[in-house]
Amino acid sequence: MALRIVTDSASDTPKWVIEEYGLHVIPTPVVIDGTDYFDGKTIFPEEFYDILRSGKDIKTYHINSQMFYDNFLPYAQNNDEVIYICFSTGIAGTFNAANIAKTELLEEYPEFDLTIIDSKCASLGFGLAAYYALKMQRNGASKEEIIEGIIWHCRHMEQIFTVKTLEYLLKGGRLSKTSAIAGSILDIKPILEVNDSGALVALDKVRGRNKSLKRLIDIVGERGKDLSGQTIGIAHGDDAETMEAVKEVLKNTYGCNDFLENYVGCAIGAHTGPGIIGIVFLNEESPYKDYLR
Repeated sequence: MALRIVTDSASDTPKWVIEEYGLHVIPTPVVIDGTDYFDGKTIFPEEFYDILRSGKDIKTYHINSQMFYDNFLPYAQNNDEVIYICFSTGIAGTFNAANIAKTELLEEYPEFDLTIIDSKCASLGFGLAAYYALKMQRNGASKEEIIEGIIWHCRHMEQIFTVKTLEYLLKGGRLSKTSAIAGSILDIKPILEVNDSGALVALDKVRGRNKSLKRLIDIVGERGKDLSGQTIGIAHGDDAETMEAVKEVLKNTYGCNDFLENYVGCAIGAHTGPGIIGIVFLNEESPYKDYLR
C-alpha cells in the first residue's frame, strides 16, 4: 500500500517533475480533424502548436468517467491511497467525472481511499500545487498535511495570463466577434486570470504585446508575497524566447530565483493559441515551507 499523488495533463506539469517524482498524469483528450489524441501521451506541445497554426480543426473534451475509472483501478486493486488534484470545475467537467468513477470503484472496492480535490486552478496553477504536494510527500508530510497543503496552495494561487492573438479566444466562444475585431484593430491584449471560483475571466486590457507583458509583471508585484522565497510558475505557448525575457525581468525586479516552467499544453493551448504567457505564484507566504525544501 502506498500514497499516490495524481493529476491530469491540463496541469502542464514539467516532464522532469513527472519523471523525478513518479507523478501519474492522466492525459486530456484532444481531437484533431476528427481523430482523438491524448495530451502528453500521443500528442505533445512541441508539435501541437504547428498543427494549431496550420488551421486544422481542433477540439478538446474533458477526461470522462471511464478514463478516470481505468486510471484509478490499479490503485484500488493494490489498496493504495490516492490524492487526485483536479482541473478547475470553473473551466472543465473533470471533477464531476472523477467523482462518478470514484462512486463506481467504491462499489467494487469499498476500502479504496481516493481524495479528489477541485484545485480551482488551470495550467501550471495546479501543476505548481502538485509539485508542492510531491515535495511535501518526499519530505515526510502526512497524507492529511499534504491534502491541507494542496488546498491552501490552490486557495492562494494567483494565475494570470495574456495572449498574443485574439483568434483562439474568439473560436472558443470566450470573446465576441465584435470585440475580437475591435481588439485586433486596436491591438488590444487582454489580461486574464483564474479567479477565486476557478473561472477564467478578464482582469484588464492594454494595447500592445510589450505592455501586456509589463502588466503581468506589475500584477506579480502587486499581489505576490515572499516572491524571492517561492517557486514562480511560468508557462508559454511555443514562445520560449518571450518566457525567458519575462523571467529575467522577474529576477531583476523582485529577486525571483526559482522557477517551474513549461509549455502551455494542448488542453489549454487549443483555446488560447500560440504566444500565450502565464505566470502563477502565491499571494501569501506558504506555511508549509519547511516541507518545500
